[in-house]
Amino acid sequence: MKAVIFVILSIFYLSAIAYGAIGEIEKIEGNVLYREHSGIPYKKAKAGLLLNSGSWIKTEPKSWVSLKLSDGSKFTLSDNTELEISEYLLERGRKSGVFYVTQGKIRATVVKLAGQTTNFRVKTPTAVAGIKGTEFMMLAKGQANVFFGNEDTAYISGYDTVEKPLQPDTMIENTRGLTPTEPVKVEKGTLLYDAKIGLSQITGATAPKEWEISGELPNIIARWNINYGHYLVDAGKYEEALYVFQIALDLSDNSGIRADARLERGAVYSRFLKNHEATLAEYLLVLEEYPELSQAETALYLAGITLYEMGFKKQAKQRLLQYKKEYPDGKYLTNIETILKLLEYEK
Repeated sequence: MKAVIFVILSIFYLSAIAYGAIGEIEKIEGNVLYREHSGIPYKKAKAGLLLNSGSWIKTEPKSWVSLKLSDGSKFTLSDNTELEISEYLLERGRKSGVFYVTQGKIRATVVKLAGQTTNFRVKTPTAVAGIKGTEFMMLAKGQANVFFGNEDTAYISGYDTVEKPLQPDTMIENTRGLTPTEPVKVEKGTLLYDAKIGLSQITGATAPKEWEISGELPNIIARWNINYGHYLVDAGKYEEALYVFQIALDLSDNSGIRADARLERGAVYSRFLKNHEATLAEYLLVLEEYPELSQAETALYLAGITLYEMGFKKQAKQRLLQYKKEYPDGKYLTNIETILKLLEYEK
């Protein structure tokens, strides 16, 4: 049976070569754009459009496209996604390809046949997925990347050569080109499971009917990261906790989530790593970026306490008095009065 499949795929491949193409746009929903190579304007795409190495595909909001390559492999792009087919080579005994995702949400289904060497790589600006024959989904936003395994194994790395195996029903993530996190099992009833189901819906075999989940995915995963960071702290894995809190920051544009992540990072630096400078930096960023949020009250109080612990008594007093002025009925007022009395006594 596999031999028959290989013959069929070979015929498709030879037919495509006759047209100088390596694949085609199989299905489209919404507004999808393409260009033959970088550096030129995008044009509107349509189903049946032949693709070549160097082709770019871009989906606009509430848009979806399915790409089929000449070996039978498929890439499904959800909304606000941009992909370049950087390299593609198919021969009888081997195939290779490089696919560059600048941003967005995709599902990659890479066919592997017996006796065939497969070496596909899906790259983002800060991560690489090495594929021998598998299916996985990914979300790339800014510097952060999140990968969910569906079938077989892909290998995820950052800028370095350290790879982490992405297996079915697990998730791996990274940001800023750093080594990816350890694989995490996707458990039912968790925010991570909700995120995987949502990503599966918008990168499925047909375009989704509802798009609301798409915009919320980064926030759902970011909130899961904050919860997971608490688990890592309890396990004494402080650097790992700082990393997932940073991934939450890089994933989410939600002010509340970002402020929470910064407070969590400040707490780890303060309580466990005794790094006062890093602690203060996190709290001051909350005050600078989110002064209108409730988290600013906590950040202001903790900034004053941190300055006091660092021996900067004048600056500590200024921050604590600022707290009394801005939050006359604040929840930290009793503690602040105590510290202010100590400061008076220590003159």
